[in-house]
Amino acid sequence: MTESTTENRSIHRFRWIGYGLLGYALMDLIQVLYPPKFFNPAWEVQAIGSLVERVIVPLLGMALVFFGEFYDRNRLEKILLKVLSWLCLVLAIVCLLVIPLGVFGTARLDFQNDQQINRQAEQQLSQFNKLESQLSQSSINDIQALAAKSGIPIDPTKEPQALKAEILSRLTAVRSKVQSQIEENRKTQKQTLFKNSIKWNLGALLASSLFFILWKSSDWARAR
Repeated sequence: MTESTTENRSIHRFRWIGYGLLGYALMDLIQVLYPPKFFNPAWEVQAIGSLVERVIVPLLGMALVFFGEFYDRNRLEKILLKVLSWLCLVLAIVCLLVIPLGVFGTARLDFQNDQQINRQAEQQLSQFNKLESQLSQSSINDIQALAAKSGIPIDPTKEPQALKAEILSRLTAVRSKVQSQIEENRKTQKQTLFKNSIKWNLGALLASSLFFILWKSSDWARAR
């Protein structure tokens, strides 16, 4: 087998791998975008992130498909190459437009998360207020039952007022702990959201640049 034959087989092998990778990219696109949930910021941000993290597949696929330029291509494949070349430009523009969409989607999702956390916090704090209200109007038996229901250990030999003061003190400590946990969860959620948003937006910018380079460097495919 001559060196030229081996080289020819390698070129065709690279191209078929490229077409295969483009097929995988198309399946990923369908999987991520279906079913669509437009105007849902959580879905929009997650979809953008998923596509950006998978963008290496179509980029590599395009590079392999264009390998060898017009060498040993049939007429139909030459037409396909022209379409793929223009598709690179379209994808470059789409990746660029995804950045503001990702920024606004992140802001909307952050607001939505804040609203959800606030609702959860109000529900939990409302329970504390209810317990405190019940405590102020309760008898000794009610206080003991309320403490048992709330999982608060108490000394049953203490005077009612002392029991009330003890339970109130513990409720205050628990309330403070819950509020601290809520704020910690809010902070962690924000950090994760904005860290991922920055990574995905930079990834989209890089992908846009690479697709543009592929389009620019495949001008030979559009010349015929």
